[in-house]
Order: sequence, then C-alpha cells, then structure tokens
Amino acid sequence: MKYTKPERMDIAKKIYDGEMTSAEAAVKYDLNFTSVKNYVRRYRLENNLPPRIPHNLKSGSVISVKVPSDNDLEKFATMTKEELIRELVKAKVTEARLKKGYMVKGAGAAKEFVPLDGKNTK
Repeated sequence: MKYTKPERMDIAKKIYDGEMTSAEAAVKYDLNFTSVKNYVRRYRLENNLPPRIPHNLKSGSVISVKVPSDNDLEKFATMTKEELIRELVKAKVTEARLKKGYMVKGAGAAKEFVPLDGKNTK
C-alpha cells in the first residue's frame, strides 16, 4: 500500500511517541517491518530527534539489584571457599546474561531462556 509523505510521517510520529510499536504499525498499515523502521528513521532525521529509547531501558524501569542483607552476608561468611567460588561464578554468569538481554528460568530440561525486551530470540 502506498502512503503519502505526510501519512508516513504521521505513522512514524505515532511509533516515536510510543502510541504503537513498529510491529503493530506494520500489521495495521499493511507494511513491511523494514519500511516502518525507515519511516521512523526519516521522521527522526527530519525533526532532529534523538533515537527512541526502548520502554524497558527508560529510567525507572531498570532492573533492580538486590543489595545483600545482613543475613545474606552471614550466609556468605559461613561458606567454604569452594561454595563462595560457585556463588561468584553464578553471579558472573547472571550478569553476562543480563548484559546480553535475557534471563534463565528453571534448570536442566525445563530450562527456559526469557528475553528481557519481550522479543523472540529465534
């Protein structure tokens, strides 16, 4: 479907303002997802706007970090060296996964990789 430039800019404005996602716009207006992304890019360039920050990265929605309580610290104080190393490795793996944008739920055959941004990784 062919849209005029004002119509394309209106679609892009709705996406940039967060009224709808790019995927929703692609379905609603029967457009290719790449075309929708290009509309938003052109809209940003013409209006000198910064790139849009995904909703899961805006301030206030950052993943909270649990600060260890005194009970947790006492638990660490009673651990052996091997147990402390194991906990440190688990923390490092979790940190690396969060940086890549996913978490893991479950273990073994029931392990599930959950993306933080809601996108499918397949």
